[in-house]
Amino acid sequence: MKKMITFMMVMAMAFCLVACQKAETDDTYEKETVKIEALNANKEMVDLEVPYNPERIAILDMPALDIVDALGVGDRVVGSAKVTIEYLTDYNPDDSDGAIMNLGTVKTADLEKVAACDPDIIFIGGRLASVYADLEAIAPVVYLGVDYEKGIVESTKENAKTIATIFGKEAEVATMFTDFQPRIDALSNILKGKKVVLGMYNSNALGLMGTTSQLNLIVNELGAINLGESVGEEEKAAHGEEASWETIITLNPEYMFILDRSTATEAADAGVMGVREVIENELVKEMDVYKEGKIVYFIEHANVWYTSTGGVQALDVMLADLEKSLIK
Repeated sequence: MKKMITFMMVMAMAFCLVACQKAETDDTYEKETVKIEALNANKEMVDLEVPYNPERIAILDMPALDIVDALGVGDRVVGSAKVTIEYLTDYNPDDSDGAIMNLGTVKTADLEKVAACDPDIIFIGGRLASVYADLEAIAPVVYLGVDYEKGIVESTKENAKTIATIFGKEAEVATMFTDFQPRIDALSNILKGKKVVLGMYNSNALGLMGTTSQLNLIVNELGAINLGESVGEEEKAAHGEEASWETIITLNPEYMFILDRSTATEAADAGVMGVREVIENELVKEMDVYKEGKIVYFIEHANVWYTSTGGVQALDVMLADLEKSLIK
């Protein structure tokens, strides 16, 4: 009898040991939440506990949607802001036959509709930080921005890893970035040390952009020197620091990179002159940068540069734009 009891106790202990080992090694076993780092309403990095592998996603941020799509979990999107990015238009609410609820825009969220789509998790960008608390009352909010001091590439990689952690897709992220570095190196060989002007064209005017802007890649990863950093305020306005054409002539850049915000925001047909018509004026035509064909415009994919910085697929598009213009 004692032998039988001892045998049963040993078997019970073995069963418990196996169960505990399974719980520790199988991430899908009992995990309901996962801890990540994300920004809060004050743009401070904090620890955040969110649902693990959520089934219902609300997205009000294009870089996050870019990464969710790249990870293959886009079929869980139940609500989205308006989508104008060409490779993400499958998620445009107006074209989804009601499968995806229209949550407003990346700048203005419809809180009632966000609540109505009953999300498990909500992704936002910096334009919606002011309503963070309102959204947090509906579901956990993941706010991932771009750290321009780290650079767009490193920030994109970190954000992709964070989102992958939420969905148990960490292995996929490692393969996403393998092809980027050789392309960055090739572009850096052309631009490293070159003196450039970064500009944003907006409603018939040109603003000079700081390094902490959507064109950060050109300076941070590719090594160009941003001459516009010395013009006006050290921290540039969101749409750039207005400068005269005489100032640009004095700067005498070796390259000019112009982001067409009017096209990105679909304002190009509302009485706004074309970007080339404004930039390539008689004064600029006398500059070497014009004569040598070194004015680079971001027009076709302007909305990617303007609203999707921080997305994995966006990074691919941005590098392709630069390659098309710089690698002959």
